[in-house]
Amino acid sequence: MNAPYQLLIHSGLVVDGSGNPGFQAAVGVRGDRVYVLRGDVSDVPADRRIDARGLVVAPGFIDAHSHSDLVLMVDRTLEMKVRQGVTTEILGVDGLSYAPFDDPADLVRFVRLNAGIAGHPDLDYSWRSVADLLDRYDGNASVNVGVFVGNTAPRISALGWSAARADAVALDRMRGIVRDAMRDGALGLSTGLDYPPGSHADTDELVELAKEAARFGGIYHTHVRYALGDTYLDPFKEALEIGRRAGLPVQLTHFSRSSRATYVGGAQRMLDLVDDARSDGLDVTFDTYPYEWGGTRLVRLLPGWLQADGPDLLQERLSDPALRDRLRAELHDSAAVRQYAASRPFVDVRLGNLSDPAHLRFEGWNLAEVVTELGGDLTGTLCDLSAANPGATFTRPSPQAMTLWKFVCHPLGMIASDAVLIGAYPSPRAYGCFARVLGDFVREERLLSLPEAIRKMTSFPAQRLGLSDRGLLRDGMKADLVVFDPKTVNAPASYERPRELAQGVSYVAVNGRLVLDGGVLTGATPGRALRGPGAVR
Repeated sequence: MNAPYQLLIHSGLVVDGSGNPGFQAAVGVRGDRVYVLRGDVSDVPADRRIDARGLVVAPGFIDAHSHSDLVLMVDRTLEMKVRQGVTTEILGVDGLSYAPFDDPADLVRFVRLNAGIAGHPDLDYSWRSVADLLDRYDGNASVNVGVFVGNTAPRISALGWSAARADAVALDRMRGIVRDAMRDGALGLSTGLDYPPGSHADTDELVELAKEAARFGGIYHTHVRYALGDTYLDPFKEALEIGRRAGLPVQLTHFSRSSRATYVGGAQRMLDLVDDARSDGLDVTFDTYPYEWGGTRLVRLLPGWLQADGPDLLQERLSDPALRDRLRAELHDSAAVRQYAASRPFVDVRLGNLSDPAHLRFEGWNLAEVVTELGGDLTGTLCDLSAANPGATFTRPSPQAMTLWKFVCHPLGMIASDAVLIGAYPSPRAYGCFARVLGDFVREERLLSLPEAIRKMTSFPAQRLGLSDRGLLRDGMKADLVVFDPKTVNAPASYERPRELAQGVSYVAVNGRLVLDGGVLTGATPGRALRGPGAVR
């Protein structure tokens, strides 16, 4: 006779992640595995029974683009994600992975440079490889963790922080680093082609690195080079070219039409580009987030030449009067900020995560207000804020609200938060991404069916990432579960109040253990390190 189930969730509507309609069944958990039981389960032995009458039982949600890399090391419960039903975080995105680094000093410099996205907690930054990093998470977090190898780390190891073109020696070194990272369990290669020094990589360099990821069954996960060519379709065409030449699947991350677009062209041509590429045989998909608000590190507003060569020189340049004059002359021509020229002088750039005592009062202010308050000019204020607050963030309008639904609802799109979690005023998607899809897009606006929305959060990203034992409620799959009320699930987080926790999720289990029990955090840390299909086990 089989041992009792440690957990039996009965009388709920099981939406299994496949996209198929829900059905009445019970879900049993034995060890870290899940089993679907149909019929009368009143006599089935179980240590704990949960009555899910009126509730939905689904696989745990997979956030395919997250920036909790360092936050998760100090906030192991990750409440803002767990209360949305997230059970797996995918890190190392935008080319910004925290491993591998040959030189520990380079890792520390990178942490400083990227503090406006992932923070700069007081940690022992002694890991080196992807395997070391994954070990830090394994059994030490409430959620599972998978990581990409970003192209930035190999480039720093091979070329330092410079913008130099990679020669044959450097390319060989980078290929070896990516190869080792894939063996260690990376899910693929990620890029963030607006973030120096990774953005210095040309197409040929990225193709060579992507070929190594392809050898191990990885994918190419890309924040594209938005300033390229027509700044409309050309950035995505480069990504598709890399996938074709390297022979691996492409994931276009945070794919949407920009509300700040300077080009002429709509959302449909972007989606047609993806559909046509698939018709031509390229395996391409994308993810998007269901909010019109974006956010990243404040230094993203500075031109690339100022950021080149690493955080140490950036700090020096921010204080150099001659370079400030050059910046003053060029600022409105830079790809990052030209859309804010005189008619919109940064009134929609909201500051966050300020640390300098002289600037703490500006948390949540927009940049134009700070310029006025300090009586300076835009260039001087931006340089002063960036120099004194290395971890500063900003939130601004990002996707075009009018066409956002097209990306969220497209069958090739999955859901991912791309959320900066630090500071008092992050984008509301950090706290509401998955709940907003269920509450607004499914229940209120009926733009998506419930099974399709759950597929986009579960089996679709699991399939894309090669996580073969997650994302579905099938016998023997890993027991990552979420139980929520479809009538009340919602995301109260807003632009004005971005840190409001999601509502309507009652239970979350990770690898068979409850991390949210009746709406109460348990403090359990059953999350596992999830290694890619090429990992040497």
